[in-house]
Amino acid sequence: MLVALSAFHLRIPLAGSLKEKRHVVKALTAGLRQRFNVAVAEVEHQDLWQRATLAVSAVGAQGYILKKVMHDVERYLDRQPEIEVLGHEMTLHAQDD
Repeated sequence: MLVALSAFHLRIPLAGSLKEKRHVVKALTAGLRQRFNVAVAEVEHQDLWQRATLAVSAVGAQGYILKKVMHDVERYLDRQPEIEVLGHEMTLHAQDD
């Protein structure tokens, strides 16, 4: 079993309050979960209006499929007009039974 984990560092330039930021982050996380069947959580910058870091994870048997899923997630986020992707990291872990 393999686990892919990506962290996406985001800027939300039009957010003028935490409420506006939460609205954008909630829509993003719901869209990612529905479209790619991944687990998503906001893991950093919860108290900043215009910054967020989303952790996205997926589990599978083949690394190339997990890499493709994470690449598709990255492309999806890049196409969202309300955010700017500042950077991201991905790691792939083998989990022994």
